[in-house]
Amino acid sequence: MPQQFLAQGEQLAVPAIDFAAVLPILIVFGAASIGVLLEAFLPKHQRWSSQIALSLAGIVGAGIALAAYISDAPEGGITTFKAEGATTGALAVDTPSLFLWGTLLALGLASLLMIGDRSLEPGGAFISQAGLQGGLQTREQANVTGMQTEIFPLSLFALGGMMTFVAANDLLTMFIALEVLSLPLYLMAGLARRRRLLSQEAAVKYFLLGAFASAFFLYGVALLYGYAGSVKLAEIANATAGTSASDTLLYAGIGLVVVGLLFKGSVGPFHTWTPDVYQGAPTPVTGFMAACTKVAAFGAMLRVLTVAFQPASWEWEVPLWLIAVISMAIGAILGLTQRDLKRMIAYSSIAHAGFLVVGAMTLTEDGLSSTLFYLLAYGFTTIAVFGIISLVRDANGEATDLSSWAGLAKRSPLVAGVFTFLLLALAGIPLTSGFIGKFAVFSAALADGHAALVVIALVASAIAAFFYLRVVVLMYFSEPAVEGPAVTVPGAFTTAAITLGTVATLVLGIVPAFALNWASAGGFVP
Repeated sequence: MPQQFLAQGEQLAVPAIDFAAVLPILIVFGAASIGVLLEAFLPKHQRWSSQIALSLAGIVGAGIALAAYISDAPEGGITTFKAEGATTGALAVDTPSLFLWGTLLALGLASLLMIGDRSLEPGGAFISQAGLQGGLQTREQANVTGMQTEIFPLSLFALGGMMTFVAANDLLTMFIALEVLSLPLYLMAGLARRRRLLSQEAAVKYFLLGAFASAFFLYGVALLYGYAGSVKLAEIANATAGTSASDTLLYAGIGLVVVGLLFKGSVGPFHTWTPDVYQGAPTPVTGFMAACTKVAAFGAMLRVLTVAFQPASWEWEVPLWLIAVISMAIGAILGLTQRDLKRMIAYSSIAHAGFLVVGAMTLTEDGLSSTLFYLLAYGFTTIAVFGIISLVRDANGEATDLSSWAGLAKRSPLVAGVFTFLLLALAGIPLTSGFIGKFAVFSAALADGHAALVVIALVASAIAAFFYLRVVVLMYFSEPAVEGPAVTVPGAFTTAAITLGTVATLVLGIVPAFALNWASAGGFVP
């Protein structure tokens, strides 16, 4: 601040930043920035190896910094970027933030392994510069030109935005983080090497609808600022508890902010982008979006509902109750009609978003911990599912039509067995993480008095189980087509991603205590 704007004798307040607390975010953004420089200065044939090494090192380094901080963190967490006077608490590094950061880094690592794999598609799953000039490349051309490696810094920027989003302690920081995580995803959705028009259409739809959602969120922020005189979550809560301002501003602001978050979380009826984007985006990007974006959206929603809007819960509880029912119904019923596997998983994600809303609106310690665990379990299962989908291919690329999966168990028993296990996890069958997640969320909601909503969720789960089991029956009890698709042998990166997701799904279903205890170790810091 220039000296002439300071009163006589007044000292400029310098924010006290705990760099150890925010080091994981700084490492991710730093690696993303270095990745941009590598794109500018390295020759094309050196970029892939450099970018994949940098990206993986950045995520692993951020994970090490997170583990080191957790081992020495003060009990209950801290609020960072804190200064005397007007500047307080832009980021809150509390137990839920640390849990969500760990979840995002683990899921981001698995996603980047899939993104970086070049064994399934010659030159990688993403369009190369030479491919922009015309038709499909030959295998030899693709191996020479490679893929567009900008995907790596874009992924890291999106991941850093997600980590900031879930820890943001004021709505303005949250909006900036929302844009940082969204803009790279819009670009990534349109980079598919095959089915290019479908991919570009998906990117345009995602961008246009995402712009509307961002506008809703920002307008809601403006209304809440007009109501509370602040964008800080704690001060909005204080104003909600008692102020003479118009309640119309509060209710409209809550509605618009929550709509923006529901859009990011693929919650019906704000889901219209989801099936098209899941189908059109490159499958590794779809896995990244399906897992990490849902974690970020619901992590932020949990913080907003708990810290800022809890005093007004009687006003938004009924609308969220109805939204949860609508999302579960849309996902379960429309999922039955899908013939494309990626679209089916998209509607499955909409149903799961409804289950997550049930946990998010349960403002208890059990509600918070169960929802955090659900996000962790769902993320690992989803990444492994899309890893398996990328293996079944024909001459045109991935074979995602259900008819192509007929008799898969006869061609590749291992792939069919792993995929069956993952689908059973999505259905919530015991001995999988999906069962533990649903049991924890529904138990917390039932204890909080939402018995009717839990019954509806159980019915929706039973309906959704049908389209998972339909795929299982198709793989095991149908004859494969004579000239049907082949199961490609995955490379080391895709194998590692699928293995990580599958093992996590199994371990969290058998011994979930560690993750549940960590998720319940503390609440949000205002």
